Amino acid sequence: MIHNAALAIMAFAALSGCASIGNPDGGGYDETPPRITGSSPKNGATGVKTKKVTIDFNEFIKLENANEKVVISPPQTEQPEIKVTGKKIQVELFDSLKPNTTYSIDFSDGIVDNNEGNPLGDFCFRFSTGDAIDTLEVSGYVLNAQDLEPLKGITVGLHSDLADSAFTTKQFERVSRTDADGHFTVRGIAPGTYRIYAVKDMDQTFSYSQRNEMIAWMDSVIVPSQEIRYREDTIFNAQGGVDTTMLVAYTQYLPNDITLLAFTPQPVQQYMTGAERQTHEKFTLRFALPLDSMPKIKGLNFDESDAYIIQHTARYDTLTFWMKDTMTYYMDTLSLSVTYLGTDTTNTLSLKTDTLNLVPKKTRERILKEQARKAEDDQKELDKQIRRLERAGDSVGIARLLEPKTKFLSSKLTSGNSMSLYADVKLTFQEPVTFLSDSAIHIYLKNDTVWEPVPFEIEHDTIDILRYDIYAEWKPEQSFKIEIDSASVRGLYGLHNDHIESTLKFNALDLYSTLTVNVANPKPSYVVRLHDNKGKTVRSGRLEGSSVDFFLLQPSTYFISMFDDANGNGKWDIGDYDEKRQPESVWFVKRSMALKQDWTHETEAWNVRELPIYQQKPDELIKQKSQKKKADVHKKNVERLEKKAKQIESEKKKKESKRQERKERREKNKEKYRAIREKAKASKKASDADVSAPDIQEVPTPDE
Repeated sequence: MIHNAALAIMAFAALSGCASIGNPDGGGYDETPPRITGSSPKNGATGVKTKKVTIDFNEFIKLENANEKVVISPPQTEQPEIKVTGKKIQVELFDSLKPNTTYSIDFSDGIVDNNEGNPLGDFCFRFSTGDAIDTLEVSGYVLNAQDLEPLKGITVGLHSDLADSAFTTKQFERVSRTDADGHFTVRGIAPGTYRIYAVKDMDQTFSYSQRNEMIAWMDSVIVPSQEIRYREDTIFNAQGGVDTTMLVAYTQYLPNDITLLAFTPQPVQQYMTGAERQTHEKFTLRFALPLDSMPKIKGLNFDESDAYIIQHTARYDTLTFWMKDTMTYYMDTLSLSVTYLGTDTTNTLSLKTDTLNLVPKKTRERILKEQARKAEDDQKELDKQIRRLERAGDSVGIARLLEPKTKFLSSKLTSGNSMSLYADVKLTFQEPVTFLSDSAIHIYLKNDTVWEPVPFEIEHDTIDILRYDIYAEWKPEQSFKIEIDSASVRGLYGLHNDHIESTLKFNALDLYSTLTVNVANPKPSYVVRLHDNKGKTVRSGRLEGSSVDFFLLQPSTYFISMFDDANGNGKWDIGDYDEKRQPESVWFVKRSMALKQDWTHETEAWNVRELPIYQQKPDELIKQKSQKKKADVHKKNVERLEKKAKQIESEKKKKESKRQERKERREKNKEKYRAIREKAKASKKASDADVSAPDIQEVPTPDE
C-alpha cells in the first residue's frame, strides 16, 4: 500500500511536467505579384488591327480603381470597356484605330493578386498599328501653384502642334493622369518636340475647354530622350553578408522632373451667380467678377429710393442690402430688377437686367407664430417661477421677475487676459449702426489700483460695415478697460446698446519669440509667410534687403514659405493662359521652425533652388497623402517572423520554467517518499517489537 502511494506521487509529478501544445503556424504570406502568362495581341506587337486586348495571368487577379488608374493613350473619345474575369483582363476599344500609332494601356499599380493584394507594379501594355513601337517617356509632378500641394487626378497631355491654340482646340496626343503624389508618366511617345499641359478635365474632352478647369502649362518645349545609366546592385549571402556587388544597366527616360504649377483661371464673363434672402431684413447678390460699378436696383413692389444700406466684400463681388424700412422687409416677396454691366454673347460688357423675386426661408406669418409660441412658453416658465417664489415668500424676487425686459442691440467687444500686442481690438454689431457717440466710449489703463483714462481712436472698418476697430497705445503686462455707455449706439432697426464693458491684459514681452528669415539671392518683391501646423498663414512680411524680421510671435512650431509678388499688390496672384503669364512663384522651407519663449531665432540664408519645387513642401502640411502601395505583404511576413520568434522565446522560457518546477517537484516528492519509507520502517519495527516482547505491566511512580 505504501509502495502504491509512492508510485501515485511520482506519476502525478510526471503528468504535471507534460509540455503545453503550441498553435500550429500557417506559413508565410504570399509576396509574389501576379505573372503574365500570355496576351492577345502580344505586348509590344506591331501591325495590330484588333481593338480587343486580352491579358492572361498565372493566378486570380483584381483591378483596383480602374477609372482612376487605367489610362489609355491616345485618349479615347468613347469610353473603353475593361473587364476582369478570373485570371484574365479584357480591354475593348470603341474608337477607330489610328494608323501608324502606338497605343498604351497604362495600368499603373492597379493589377493585384486576389489573395494578398500584391501589385504587379507600374505595368503598361503597348501595341502599334504601324511597323514600330514608340517607347519614349516623360514624367514629373503637378502641384497647386498657390501652396505646392500635390494634385491627384489631373490629366497631363502632350501636343506636337506647338501652337498655343492646340491646348484649347485639339485633343491631347498622349496622356497620363496624376496619382496621389501628383506624379505622372506619359508613355509611348515618338521622338520629336512637344508642349506639355495639365488640366482638371471635368468634361473629358482632353483639352482646356472650360474656364473653371484647373490648368497648368510649361513655357518651354520638351524633347523626350533616353540614355543608359548604371546603378549598383548588391547580392547578399545566406549569412546576411555582401556576396557580390555589380553595376546594372538601366534605361533612364528624360525629362523626368517636369513640374507643372496649376491654378483655376479667373472667370472672364461677368454675370450674376446667385441671389438669396436668408432673412427678411436683407438680401444678397453675388457676381462672377468684381463689379466695376454699383448695380442699379429698381423695386417692382416697393420704393427703392434710400431703401437700404449696402455691405460689400473686399473683392466687390458680393453685395448685401440691409433694408431700412421695416414695412418693406416685412414683405414676404421682394420683386426687383437688377441692372449691371454683364458679358453678352460677343464677350463684351453691356448693360444687363435680371428680374428677381426674393422670398425668405421663413414667411412673416411663420415667424409671428414662432414668436407667439415662444412668448407662451416664456409666460408658462414665468408663472412657474412666480409660484415658486410665492411659496418662499420672496416678494422682491417676484418684483424683479415682473420688471419689463428691454431688448438691446447685440454686440461683441474683444476681451481677454492674455492678449497679444498684434491682436485686433474690435467692436462688432449684428446689424448696421446709424449712430455711435465717440464721447460715450472710454478706455482706461490700470495704474496700481486706479483706472486712468487713456487716448484712443475708433475707426469704422472700410469693408465690414458691422465692425469698428479700436486703437490705443496697448502696453505689455498692463491691464486696460473699455466701457461704452448704454444707449450710445443705435442700430438700423431702432435698438440701442446696453452698457458694454470689457477688460484686456496684454502679455509680457518675454513670453514671445522673434524670428529672422534670411534669403539667398533676394528680390525686393519677395514676401515671406509664416504658417501654423495646418498651413494657415499667421504672419507675412516683405524682404528688407536680404531678410525679414517677425516680432512678438507666440512660441510654437512654424513653417516658412515665400512668394514673388511680381505686381506688388501684396498678395499671391494666379496666372493667365491667354496672356501666357504663369502664376506668381511660391517656395517652401522643407523643415519647420520650433520657436522658444523669449528667444531670438535666425535662419541660415535660404536658397529657394536648393531643392526641386516638388520636394519643398513639408510632409506635415501635405493634405493629399501618398497612397502608393508599399510592401504590405512583406511587412506582414516580417511581423509574422517577429511574432514567431517571440512565441519561440516565450515557449522556451515556459519550458525552462516548467523544467525547473518539475525538478523542484521531484525533490519535494523524494523528501515525501523518504519520509513515508522512514515512517513505514518505524511502524514495521514497532509491530515486530510488540510480537516478541513479554507482557510487562507498568507500575505508577509515587508522583503519579
